[in-house]
Amino acid sequence: MIALIQRVKEASVCVNSEIVGQIDLGLLVLLGVEEGDDLQKAERLCDKVLGYRIFSDQDNKMNLNVKQANGQLLVVSQFTLAADTKKGMRPSFTKGAAPEKANDLYNYFVELCQKQIVTKTGIFAANMQVSLINDGPVTFWLQV
Repeated sequence: MIALIQRVKEASVCVNSEIVGQIDLGLLVLLGVEEGDDLQKAERLCDKVLGYRIFSDQDNKMNLNVKQANGQLLVVSQFTLAADTKKGMRPSFTKGAAPEKANDLYNYFVELCQKQIVTKTGIFAANMQVSLINDGPVTFWLQV
């Protein structure tokens, strides 16, 4: 599983011109599911996302995780993170999980996060427009 996380001052996701998920301070999590991913990987990635210390402490050092910073999550499915871009000029998505499995693992990841922190979402497989104010900018690629 892959999470591209961005520290944000605010973020939202729209479907058909309607906001379906919105947060203030926190993390925008673009989530990709690959073939071979399972529940254990979702659990490890959730722990990593929630524990990753990328928010500033009182000394302005990246030392706090999203929960310690009183932040929230906005989780958006993004199958393109699983793309193979090594050859040619068109990405291959053979590494990506089948849509049904990806949806199941996406929902499981979201449920795990919701048990620990305010978590908003996009709509799986929808055409979404994501808006954000990246704080820093701070962006990390996490993979388990």
